Amino acid sequence: MSSLNAKNKDAFHELASERSGSKGPKARRRNCARPMAPGTAVGGCAFDGAKVALQPITDVAHLIHGPLACEGNSWDNRGAASSGPTLWRTSFTTDLTEIDIVMGHSERKLFKAIREIKDGYAPAAIFVYSTCVTAMIGDDIDVVCKRATDEFALPVVPVNAPGFVGSKNLGNKLAGEALLKHVIGTVEPDEPGLCDINILGEFNLSGEFWQVKPLLDKLGIRVRACIPGDARYLQVASAHRSRAAMTVCSTAFVALARKMQERWDIPFFEGSFYGISGTSEALRRIADLLVKKGADPSLLHRTEILVAEEEEKVWKRLEAYRPRLEGKRVLLNTGGVKSWSVVHALMEIGMEIVGTSVKKSTLEDRERVKQTLKEENLLFESMSPRELFSLLLERKADIMLSGGRTQYIALKAKLPWLDINQERHHAYAGYEGMVQLARQIDLAIHNPMWPQVREPAPWEPALVV
Repeated sequence: MSSLNAKNKDAFHELASERSGSKGPKARRRNCARPMAPGTAVGGCAFDGAKVALQPITDVAHLIHGPLACEGNSWDNRGAASSGPTLWRTSFTTDLTEIDIVMGHSERKLFKAIREIKDGYAPAAIFVYSTCVTAMIGDDIDVVCKRATDEFALPVVPVNAPGFVGSKNLGNKLAGEALLKHVIGTVEPDEPGLCDINILGEFNLSGEFWQVKPLLDKLGIRVRACIPGDARYLQVASAHRSRAAMTVCSTAFVALARKMQERWDIPFFEGSFYGISGTSEALRRIADLLVKKGADPSLLHRTEILVAEEEEKVWKRLEAYRPRLEGKRVLLNTGGVKSWSVVHALMEIGMEIVGTSVKKSTLEDRERVKQTLKEENLLFESMSPRELFSLLLERKADIMLSGGRTQYIALKAKLPWLDINQERHHAYAGYEGMVQLARQIDLAIHNPMWPQVREPAPWEPALVV
């Protein structure tokens, strides 16, 4: 347990963030430290965060070592998509009972479960997740996984992120630690290239990354590993031979990016594929890092040509939507990377931001929002439903973009709502995604039901009289 405590403490001392780069080590550590407090796991525990961060690795069996209820965590709660294997969608659990715990059968049951999965499903690897119960009774999943790896000649990876150690975000970080310790660097690729990159923190929600990858393909840039979205185990295991990296969700994987840079000299930057200028900037920075690492300098010129062509196409397609959306007021209730990347994308099509949540956003995310909006009073932390309802009315929003949990607040205010979080069914990344985002907002705002919903009920005038 002491080693786990040390690992947790280290996870909150992240020195790689761009805004903190100019500060001294003491100042950076002071800003990043987050003491554990009662209620830290509300809204998602560390186990939940680790499973969310790793489950999109599609050819891996994800085995939960704990009571059945822990696997009540939805297997598809990120809306990630796979272009091939479907094993990641199968739920595996040791289903510990009181008898297993009292009689000391839990580790034996875990080893048996690993053998059954290996024989019945032939996975590329098995990830074993500890839970609160198994961590508290002292099960050593590292030893069990090591024995299984040796006996079955199959990678069996322990993920030590029991729920009680902290928040969902901490679980994301611990998942990255597990990859770094047990997976990345264990396989040498056949044909390493000068234009190989890693994309970290991209979950391929609704197939979003499939709208960006063709752009990279046109430039001759190979994505050796997209972690975790639509990834394969061998891709992740050979990710150490990439020449550069981009972090999309830095909240989850910036520590992994930093440690890969320290260990294998893989430079990285934090970027976004949301919006036209965001996508263009990401492509330029990827090309620039690759050229600095030895790629053909003509890559920069080819990138500019591609960006110019794609921007011209997308602006023509957006001409139909811009007059209908320009000046419309948006309240964005999300967090993390979307707190600034989606804001910038909406402003590009002429929409006005009346507020954006910075819940779960890093210091860098908040700084980017401030620089984009120029008004700090438009940023808010998590709000109660009543406060959010009042904010919608006070700021005269025309639409709210958020996750499914707050959709009914907008509907109660008789305002359109669009899902922007992981449960969404449309992909909004890249140039194509920008058009889709504009289209969905247009459909929501101009739905003919809203004028009817806002009309007074037929009996109301009679009641007033």
